[in-house]
Amino acid sequence: MSIQIGDRLPEVALKRINNGIETVDTRSLFDGKKAVLFAVPGAFTPTCSERHLPSFVENFERFREQGIDVACLSVNDPFVMQAWSQSQHVPDGLLMLADGNGDFTRALGLELDASAYGMGTRAKRFALYAEDGVVRQLEVEAPGEYRVSSAEHMLTLV
Repeated sequence: MSIQIGDRLPEVALKRINNGIETVDTRSLFDGKKAVLFAVPGAFTPTCSERHLPSFVENFERFREQGIDVACLSVNDPFVMQAWSQSQHVPDGLLMLADGNGDFTRALGLELDASAYGMGTRAKRFALYAEDGVVRQLEVEAPGEYRVSSAEHMLTLV
């Protein structure tokens, strides 16, 4: 079963590049904060690179003005997330989180079987808004869709 509104985000270690590989715990990322977490099936994939991540890059300051942190999650390694971040001109402060083994994605119950495309298990395309580590809004895309997990849509919910 997938995470629901009112549930606490699971405690899982993720990776990111910040002066080397850094392990970050989801509790330290989300507890005591307002945050939007969006997930993409894969860095450098068409919709993720052309629409999803760019929507959050373009609207990053609008979230920050409301005191909301923004994080991008993908079942990729931290080096891929760093390269993707650089290629997309991701602003400082927009966290690029690597869930390389898919542990957090599985704990959320939002995994996607992309093995037909040679990608293994990935995250479904989704976005959630959490306050103090508790999910207040959750938008999961239907397969092949990109609508409700966009930055523009999330801004209407927070």
